[in-house]
Formats: sequence, C-alpha cells, structure tokens
Amino acid sequence: MKYQRSSQLFRAASEVIPGGVNSPVRAFKAVGGTPIFVNKAKGAYLYDADGNRLIDYINSWGPMVLGHAFPPVIEAVIEKAQLGTSFGMPTEIETKIAELAVSMVPNIDQIRFVNSGTEACMSAVRLARGFSGKEKIIKFAGCYHGHSDSFLIQAGSGAVTFGSPNSPGVTEGTAKDTLLAPYNNLEAVAAIFEANPSEIACIIVEPVAGNMGCIPPDSGFLEGLRALCDAHGSVLVFDEVMTGFRLARGGVQELYGVNADIVCFGKVIGGGLPVGAFAARHEIMSHLAPLGPVYQAGTLSGNPLAMAAGYAMLQALESDAEVFERLAQKTEYLHKGIAASLTAHNITHTINRIGSMISIHFSETPVVDFETAAEGNNERFKTFFHGLLDAGIYIAPSAFETWFITDALTYEDLDETIAAVTKIAPNL
Repeated sequence: MKYQRSSQLFRAASEVIPGGVNSPVRAFKAVGGTPIFVNKAKGAYLYDADGNRLIDYINSWGPMVLGHAFPPVIEAVIEKAQLGTSFGMPTEIETKIAELAVSMVPNIDQIRFVNSGTEACMSAVRLARGFSGKEKIIKFAGCYHGHSDSFLIQAGSGAVTFGSPNSPGVTEGTAKDTLLAPYNNLEAVAAIFEANPSEIACIIVEPVAGNMGCIPPDSGFLEGLRALCDAHGSVLVFDEVMTGFRLARGGVQELYGVNADIVCFGKVIGGGLPVGAFAARHEIMSHLAPLGPVYQAGTLSGNPLAMAAGYAMLQALESDAEVFERLAQKTEYLHKGIAASLTAHNITHTINRIGSMISIHFSETPVVDFETAAEGNNERFKTFFHGLLDAGIYIAPSAFETWFITDALTYEDLDETIAAVTKIAPNL
C-alpha cells in the first residue's frame, strides 16, 4: 500500500504540532515509518488519506465496541448538535446516562462525568485521598492511568514506548507519594502496606491491564487487593477506562465478582466522543463537591454531545444480551488462527486474551506483568506491524498495546487477518 498523502500530511503537521501528533501513541517512533492519517471510518474499517481501506484493531483505542460510525450514536449526536453543542448548565441527558450506567454496573450509586480517562483517574485518586484522609497511593508498573503527575511513575504504553516512564516535569514531592508494585504480585503490595502503615489512601489498578499489552489478573490477584484494602482502611480504585462496558455489561467487577470502591470509566461510555467518568457508592461520593470538601469541576463535563453518544452506546449494549459473547468468540477465533500460523513457522510467541482484548507478544515466557512484557522481541514486532499494515490491517504501533475487537468485524475479516499473519510469519 502507498501512503504518499499521509506522509505529506505528517510533514505539514510536524511544523505546527509537536512530533506531528496530538498523542504520542499515534506516532510511529517505536516501529518506524509515518503515521497514517484517516479520512473516515465505518464499521470495522478505516479509510485513510490515500484511499486505502484498513481493517481496524485499535478502534479508537477501545470505544468502538460496535463499530465506527455506529448509526444510533451518529443519529444521537446529530440530533443533539442541532440543539446546541454546550451550555455549561445541567441537561436531562446527563441524568439519563447516569441512571443507565448505575443500573448496569455493580456496586455504584452515583457517577460524575468528566472529559477524559486521565481526568477520571486523577479525580478518583483525589476523592480516595479526601475520603480516607491518607496521602500515598499504590500503582502498578506498566499500568497507565493517564498523564496526571501522580501516574507517570513507571507508566505503560506510550510512556514506555518512548523510553521515558518517569516523565520530566513530575516533581520529587509528587513521586514520593506514588508507591510502585509489580502487577499480579500480591506479596509486593502487602510489603508496601507493611512499610507504610496507615498511609495508603488507595490502590489504583487496571483490573485487566491494557497498557503493556493485554494482561489478565492472575487467579486471586483482584481478590487479594480487595482484602488488603479492607484490612488497612484503604480505597480500591479500578481503572476501567478500557474494560468498562467492553468486557461485560458491568465491566470487570461483574466479570470477576470483585467490588471496587471507586470505578473509572472512559472510551465506551462516551460512544467515541471525549468523555470520562468516575463512580462509587453514596458514602464516598458524598465527599465530592458540591456536597463535600473534595473539589472537582469542569466547564464541559457532561457535554450534551458526549452524553448523547454515550447514552446511545450503552442502550445498544444493554439491549443486546449476546454482544459480549459474540465479541469473545470472535477474539478466540482470531487468537487460535494467529497462534496456529505463528506456531507452524516456529515463531516464539505468547498470546494473552480476555473477552474482546488480545495481544501478541514475541516472547518466550508468559507475559504477566511489565517486566515480562518488556522481554518481547521488539524488532520482530516491527516486522509484524509493517507486514500487517502492508496487508491492509491496522494494529497499534507499539508492542505495549492491546488490540480491541469490534462486533463489526466479520469472520471474513478475521480470516483475512489470519491469512496476512501466515504470509508474514516466514519473515519474522
């Protein structure tokens, strides 16, 4: 495939936008080459500036669970836009989507909408500190919770890809209150609690990690975090920005039967528009302004366009009892096909999968945390990435990202992808 127009657009963008992109994960620095500029998308496909059609496996990094330009979402946004795009005042649609979200997700009574996943996680940690009266937080190496200062301590995905997991600009004072543990390692978390008695406000975790590839929790890991928080009077925060309304109707809490105290959302809850949210039971949310002293605000929070898009998306997911099973079946089919192709050509690999999230690691060892994810053969991944791109298949330009499966993918699309892997495999 040719990408002449994308190359021209990238050169122009680089003159006025740092690195030519507005989010580092869109850059191709980890794999080489020029970012693809998109003109439009529909269903399972992207159509780029050069007229190429690409099968899409990032799906706007997760929210397009039912496909691009999903008609109910598009219709809802158009209808709302005709009435005005933003008011800075309450609207009824905010209450409607809040009621629907609360009815779908276990263990939450109220939800506050914000404008991004970063904002949701940042606000959730502030609320956890205000509720607990403690200051330190525990996060996990390789988990990414947005680019707020507290989280850029061994962050995943983009930060790792660019070799700066501890970002300049984060002060020592901020960093000292973020305590780091390996993912899937309960003993390390317990040791942090013992070393910091009565100081841990919360644990924040991707209950299924998606920013060092897809890494499911080991058996008992989430349950162990819950028990540790209960024992030490700390708050358990699930960052379900990726997993919420994607892995199950009620997210990971429903899937694993483990309750968090605060849950963060993004991606799907906005139907593809910029939005985030955090939710908890009344006892915790009552500490949030204007009811309580923990301040959080945003002029565009609850934007009617984003609320309409999210409401349409959640309604569609709520009314389709089989959608999550279909997504899981398609992901399993893709997993088996890719694994068979790589195995047939003696390509060392491991594949992680849960629900509609999957990642391929060119690694000899199981990938269970950041350290094992980092052991993968990145040179082999570069060849894999560009081979798929040449075949009209788009995956994230980083070995540290999960793939997101959409229900719009057909089995013909999956077979086309598997065939591309089979063709690439001898060159890996």
